[in-house]
Amino acid sequence: MMARVTLLYFASLRDAAGTGSETLDTDAADCAGLYEQVRVRHGFALPRERMRVAVDGAFAGWDAAPRDGAEIAFIPPVSGG
Repeated sequence: MMARVTLLYFASLRDAAGTGSETLDTDAADCAGLYEQVRVRHGFALPRERMRVAVDGAFAGWDAAPRDGAEIAFIPPVSGG
């Protein structure tokens, strides 16, 4: 089933994508598949295992299914300063 989601990118992902957010139509079964889809599209270097995912402002599991209208954030590790 196709879902239209808003993706949020931070830190190195934002740099690689050239944007902080985008709207995407996806048929990915879960957030893991969605990340793989955009990783290939934008050339993200970080593997999913080093990332966190949040859906509508709350951390979620990679097995969460993208829902139509959801806001999904892919959050890379952030180094402190």
